[in-house]
Amino acid sequence: MRKLRIHLAIIALTGLLAPSSNASAQKIFKDWPMGTEPAAIGLFVANHYLAGLFSNFGNPGLPQSITYPEVCTWYGALQFAKASGNKELAQKLTLRYEPLFAQSQSLVPKPDHVDHSVFGTIPLELYLQTNQTKYLEVGKPFADEQWQLPANPQPNQQELQAKGLSWQTRMWIDDMYMITVLQVEAFRATGNKEYLDRAAREMVVYLDAIQQPDGLFFHAADAPFLWGRGNGWMAAGMTELLSALPNSHADRTRIMDGYKKMMAALKKLQDKNYMWHQLLDDPNSWAETSCSGMFTYAIVTGVKKGWLEEKEYGPVAKNAWTTLVKYINESGDIRDVCEGTNKRNDQQYYLNRSRVTGDLHGQAPILWAAAALLAN
Repeated sequence: MRKLRIHLAIIALTGLLAPSSNASAQKIFKDWPMGTEPAAIGLFVANHYLAGLFSNFGNPGLPQSITYPEVCTWYGALQFAKASGNKELAQKLTLRYEPLFAQSQSLVPKPDHVDHSVFGTIPLELYLQTNQTKYLEVGKPFADEQWQLPANPQPNQQELQAKGLSWQTRMWIDDMYMITVLQVEAFRATGNKEYLDRAAREMVVYLDAIQQPDGLFFHAADAPFLWGRGNGWMAAGMTELLSALPNSHADRTRIMDGYKKMMAALKKLQDKNYMWHQLLDDPNSWAETSCSGMFTYAIVTGVKKGWLEEKEYGPVAKNAWTTLVKYINESGDIRDVCEGTNKRNDQQYYLNRSRVTGDLHGQAPILWAAAALLAN
């Protein structure tokens, strides 16, 4: 960690950090101990991401198609570049897409599953940052096809469409980031309110169906466990959606109520070291960094946007951030990230999941949180 602090100090002293322009930032998010400054951490992690090849879930070689953790990390790096005003970083992140137009086009996923469709978030964000229509032309169909039935649809997919939901709906809490961020980005890129309405309608259905009385979420109805990262996906998805929903939207109050209920529960479950655990209600399970990063992002955004009281929630977020950065090694990898996890009706399955260092499930929320801390 000492080497990391020295490295970050050198970055700052050589002027490579773009300063935050957020003059109205809450006081609690202004002063940072050496080695924890969001601009430094975000740049360090983003540059480390750029130096690597497309991720293959830790396996050698390129993946068969771009994976959703890659999307989440790339999106986080783009958000960080925008929030920090770092045009050089933004340009490098844009150039990362260029092979997908040509020799590596086969890596672009087909929009046939919620984890594949979220890829559209990247070209949509690139369109928003570059105004180049080639990115919109690639990204928009991913959002459209999430609501267009595939050929030879299954009966359950037809039933979902009849209810106004995506045929990719699984009622897993992971979905509420994967579906939401794509539809919200399509709204931001096009101004078409239909995308926002889709995401809001979907979110309300999930809240009504699977939010527990304490404000938290089981992984799925048949996996009744408070898995940390699964709850992180839900927290991040609500945060993305509420950031785009106008105050007048019919579903905003319901979604805000669900968000605040969840944040209140998370505040109570933060441990003495300011982290959250692999199973949120089991203090003997291990402190897990991907969910802790996601919750930090959600709470920082809530405080900055006035959804949460700064005095009550600001210290929760700041303490979480300053603890999280201690998990980042000299290479820019965060440790103690839960490996990729499917749902299972087995508590021990969640407790036995491997802790991984450098997994993009954990790198992504570090970038989300850093961007949120710098954003206006």
